[in-house]
Amino acid sequence: MIAACDGSIPEILVLTLDDLVSAILGILSGLVMLVIGGELLVRGASQLAAAVNISPLVIGLTVVAFGTSSPELAVSLQSALAGNADIAVGNAVGSNIFNVLFILGISALIVPLAVSSRLIRLDVPLMIFASVLLLVLGLDGRLGRLDGLLLFAGLLVYISWCVWQSRRESQAVQAEFAQELSTPSKNGAAILVQLGLIIGGLILLGLGSSWLVGGSVFVATRLGVSELVIGLTIVAAGTSLPEVVTSIVAAWRGEREIAVGNVVGSNIFNIFCVLGLASLVVPQGVAISSAAMRFDIPVMIAVALACLPIFLTGSRIERWEGGLFLAYYIVYTTYVILAATQANVTRTFATIIVAFVIPLTVITLLIGVVRGRGDQGIR
Repeated sequence: MIAACDGSIPEILVLTLDDLVSAILGILSGLVMLVIGGELLVRGASQLAAAVNISPLVIGLTVVAFGTSSPELAVSLQSALAGNADIAVGNAVGSNIFNVLFILGISALIVPLAVSSRLIRLDVPLMIFASVLLLVLGLDGRLGRLDGLLLFAGLLVYISWCVWQSRRESQAVQAEFAQELSTPSKNGAAILVQLGLIIGGLILLGLGSSWLVGGSVFVATRLGVSELVIGLTIVAAGTSLPEVVTSIVAAWRGEREIAVGNVVGSNIFNIFCVLGLASLVVPQGVAISSAAMRFDIPVMIAVALACLPIFLTGSRIERWEGGLFLAYYIVYTTYVILAATQANVTRTFATIIVAFVIPLTVITLLIGVVRGRGDQGIR
């Protein structure tokens, strides 16, 4: 124990084995609750929506797609209300980076992923716009209520467009989405069951987010690691588990467009809804650290931008491109951990990335785009 300068005894920040076990159990229990709660919420909401004659396509584009991001929403709201702004921001930003680099990387390694023309024309540009908008709104170091209102309005516009667009889809597309939903019963007992699933899912999301945030803050405090790092890594990966399962299962089953669309839709939701609502419900808004503004949000923008040339190479994500995504996630996570623990090593690591890795990747992507365009021209 080290005495303070004024002679008082400071708080002991030693992490005992019992403390560590309790914190890890809390984090793991929170993650399990988030995954189960998100699944219950999606099932109940989708079945209830279908029971009141909402289009299966609309359900797929909104309830199911955004329902997988409910853990991120629960954790960021809990963190923002508890005053842990770095976890709230790190969770959303880290999840977006994780979704593209890790989830698409793993999914593409399983099977090359098809990318629909709609994603290239609208959803990916919107994801890029939302990422840049977050950087601009955070230049003053905070997302205020006006910023939150602007972000959430973007979500409402996007959902409205999805609903309008769904009415123009062919019967074949409607039938494809209808197959993903079982025909719901419309009697009173069934509706009560669906409401019960929704309420149960919300309760588990609330408890799970509380346990996950509490355990993460405890470990970060005792180990001297910043809450931002915890949010960008452990919390972000944990809350993205529903997207991991959804995309990998979709890729394995051959539903390759769903695997990609799930990731892009979740990233749009994370910025517009997760951070938008968090900024709205907290009176003083959500603070954004200078570290996130300097590095992590620009990385999120770069990752979003990297999707365009990769998606344009034959409108698919090849296995080698998935491997490149996955390698970049390993590099990013390594940098974040080193930056929190080994400052001298971090500078050397960053120099290697800037001098060699990034230029080589840019050249590789350009070659891929040229080849992809050439193949399309031959066809």
